[in-house]
Amino acid sequence: MRNRLIALATALIAIVGNSMAKEQNQTYLDYINQYSKIAVSDMKEYGIPASITLAQGLLESGAGKSELAKASNNHFGIKCSDWKGERVYFDDDQKGECFRKYDNPKDSYRDHALFLKNRPRYSSLFELKTTDYKGWAKGLKQCGYATDPNYADRLIKIIEDYDLDKYDKDVKVKDKDHYDPYTDGGLTDGKPNENNIISPAKKTSEKDYHLKSTMGEVTVAYTHNVIKQGRKQIVIAQENDTYESIAKEFGLKKWEIRWYNKAKKGDAPQAGSQVVIKKF
Repeated sequence: MRNRLIALATALIAIVGNSMAKEQNQTYLDYINQYSKIAVSDMKEYGIPASITLAQGLLESGAGKSELAKASNNHFGIKCSDWKGERVYFDDDQKGECFRKYDNPKDSYRDHALFLKNRPRYSSLFELKTTDYKGWAKGLKQCGYATDPNYADRLIKIIEDYDLDKYDKDVKVKDKDHYDPYTDGGLTDGKPNENNIISPAKKTSEKDYHLKSTMGEVTVAYTHNVIKQGRKQIVIAQENDTYESIAKEFGLKKWEIRWYNKAKKGDAPQAGSQVVIKKF
């Protein structure tokens, strides 16, 4: 009798569990079916695993159901920072924080790819294979993408629960250096890349350009030439430069630029010396 009761209880738990999983599954599967092609396309273009993109979208947007996603098509919780477009305000780590607003989710996906590709702090991720979703998940957390201490584990669980890694396989990714925030973004070996310049802007310095972007025209201001040197990108320090001022120009954390250049707190580069801003 006892064994029969245990068997019956187990069967009921399985039925309830399957019912709950089916309800969750459908919401997640609908999202995956809707956005997987965009994630794969962005993986081919930028080298970010589609599984990671989809898992982040599912987690950050609540499978597209969060208030932020519905109000702004922002599926990745990207805040305003240097954003020039429309914006919305929501309570997050602090009250009334500014978030980017997009015309449609596809723009959010593309901006997410550019956000990771354009920031030196995430450059180490692009040394990983696109099939290494665990490495990417842990790397995103280590690079400071999210404050949640369990962020990497949550991404990995979503990927494995929904077999998202299947989207990472048998896909040819373009040369991972084909789009670079500083070289393809306007400068190559210190000279403008004509293919990416729409037209010279009214300049506050000779390094200000309007650049092509899927989001429209974007103004990027440079006060330093960026030079690709082997597996590094460097700038030449000018008079009155500090590591902190160069870090600010290129969106680096202060500790990042000191780490790249093995510099101690309080050190300053000499005018004419090389300062590393990115390593591949």
